[in-house]
Amino acid sequence: MTKLNEATRNKLKGVSTATLCTALFKRGLRNQFIQDVRPLNPEGVNMVGEAFTLRYIPAREDLNPITVFQDRSHPQRKAVEECPPGAVFVIDSRKDPRAASAGSILVTRLMKRGAAGIVTDGGFRDSPEIAKLAIPAYHNRPSAPTNLTLHQALDINVPIGCGDAPVWPGDVIVGDGEGVVVIPAHLADAIADEAVEMTAFEDFVAEQVGKGRSILGLYPATEENTRIEFAAWRKAREQ
Repeated sequence: MTKLNEATRNKLKGVSTATLCTALFKRGLRNQFIQDVRPLNPEGVNMVGEAFTLRYIPAREDLNPITVFQDRSHPQRKAVEECPPGAVFVIDSRKDPRAASAGSILVTRLMKRGAAGIVTDGGFRDSPEIAKLAIPAYHNRPSAPTNLTLHQALDINVPIGCGDAPVWPGDVIVGDGEGVVVIPAHLADAIADEAVEMTAFEDFVAEQVGKGRSILGLYPATEENTRIEFAAWRKAREQ
């Protein structure tokens, strides 16, 4: 099982990747959003879990025939069977979606084992079927060819790059309808708390702007009256 605090997990399920990116930026972290991945099911539930990683390298044809899948210790197969319940399986496919990182059978297996989701900076085959599964899945674009044609699975649960974002095993991965962000593990609790507060304030701002109010002095809250009004708004909703 993963070690992510359940209170933190629940908080992260209710905030956006945009808000999380801003909270990370305040701490000097600019490159935590995984580029060029999108949800197969944009209407699905948000994804939160600790990273369990798989790294591919360019395939060398003499080492990567289709018979390698007969090996029970093949890194891709082994990783699917070892990804802990509650974790997000994160795949470094070198930002190359021309060959699939996985297909519906492997993703179904992850789902049945309790994984919180899967993300690759490559592509998935069987993407229409994966989109219907009850597990969040993110990729670059659909890709029918097997991963063996271009990618060679090499390392399990090591630091990787996924869509230009650095991912260490155990980092907290959050996905929503826009994409996926990586939160360094040691910051997860603090980022979650801050993001909840930011979300509440942004809800207040959205309501005010929807009523026709100017953003000046409101967003950001550069006027004391805005902070007083927000505190009263928040208190009223807690009653």
